[in-house]
Amino acid sequence: DNETGMHVIRMSKSCRCRAWQAGLDEETAEQILQASPMHDVGKIGIPDNILLKPGKLEPEEWEIMKTHSEIGADIIGEHDTGIMKMAHAIALTHHEKWDGTGYPQGLKGNDIPIEGRISSICDVFDALTSERPYKKSWSVEKAVEFINENAGNQFDSDLVRHFNDALDKILVIRKEHADPE
Repeated sequence: DNETGMHVIRMSKSCRCRAWQAGLDEETAEQILQASPMHDVGKIGIPDNILLKPGKLEPEEWEIMKTHSEIGADIIGEHDTGIMKMAHAIALTHHEKWDGTGYPQGLKGNDIPIEGRISSICDVFDALTSERPYKKSWSVEKAVEFINENAGNQFDSDLVRHFNDALDKILVIRKEHADPE
């Protein structure tokens, strides 16, 4: 799709950083690092005319785009333990919202697994601060403002606080893994 491999690296390393900040153990943080790059694998099932569209999606196109979460979870499959179990959860839940208005299941609050809540913040921050065919990149300040303004509705407030605490480290990750010019 229209994202670079650097997005996946930045996002996964930011997820690990956020997991540490949230007090998760080393093994869980490493699983998040390894599993989160698969968050958008379901986009392989989205038609290119939608995935690569340079402008805003029409409502019916948006409904098709939203299916990538379930497609990704289906591709990964269900597993009892380990990285693949976490990858399934991340693919399925990284677009759920704290207030229950996300997709695909409309999960709310702690019903969203923590790896999905962490991945959501990292994915949104990186997407906002990266240029895409359909939008210019936002400044870090504007993206941080968006994340903070949406604490408690789109994002877990506690994890937003951890995001702010880890921002310096996340910005280092962004710099070390910048998109090619």
